[in-house]
Amino acid sequence: MNLTDLIPDAEVVLALQPDELGLRILQVLGNWPTHMHLELGTFINSVLGNPQTPNQGPYPANQRGVISEAIREAWAWLEGAALLIRSPDFIGEHTIRVLSRRARQLAKDPVRALSARRIQKDALHPKIREEVWQLYHRGKFDIAITEAMKAVEIAVREGAGYTNADYGVVMIARAFHEGKGPLRDPTAQPSEREQLRSFIVGAFGFYRNPYAHRNVAQADPDEAAEIIMLANHLLRIVDARVAAGLTP
Repeated sequence: MNLTDLIPDAEVVLALQPDELGLRILQVLGNWPTHMHLELGTFINSVLGNPQTPNQGPYPANQRGVISEAIREAWAWLEGAALLIRSPDFIGEHTIRVLSRRARQLAKDPVRALSARRIQKDALHPKIREEVWQLYHRGKFDIAITEAMKAVEIAVREGAGYTNADYGVVMIARAFHEGKGPLRDPTAQPSEREQLRSFIVGAFGFYRNPYAHRNVAQADPDEAAEIIMLANHLLRIVDARVAAGLTP
């Protein structure tokens, strides 16, 4: 397998971010020939062909330089993410690399590898940044969704000043009740307050209950990422209402 098999269009290579290209490169490295050292220069030549005959390479010769730069950026990302590590078989300073444990797992699962980039850790709310992010990248998608929605429930409870006896959609509906909920926005129109309550209750109830109370398997990393980001958005809404406070 070569990178050109996965991405035959040079423009697509150049359009990818370093992490996106890096995860595609990882698929190639998972099938790297055992008789060849895993080294950046060797990999670039395997993709672009012999530098002495650039016109015979798989990608246009006039894009060789920018494609090489894109590969170098992606390679640096792989090393920074601890997916490529120094080979222990050589002493002293060297550039030979091997796949880390996590890289070997991702290389065997292309769907998961290509989707692992979809949740950036620093984009997540602090309440779910560590645990949910780790669960997602370990492939525990259903548990990650449950924990994300649980964080929403806890944030609403604390923000509204309720006790542990309050929980679930009933509590959230009460907290955002358009007429007397402690997390309502009195400055918004009554219809807007009602719509916000319906949105939060519906989103929480639809995604929290099935994963928390039934054995619902979530195997699609893209869909799981979207649901987690929805929970992330709900947490931002709660934060905004708590920060604003309830005004008459």
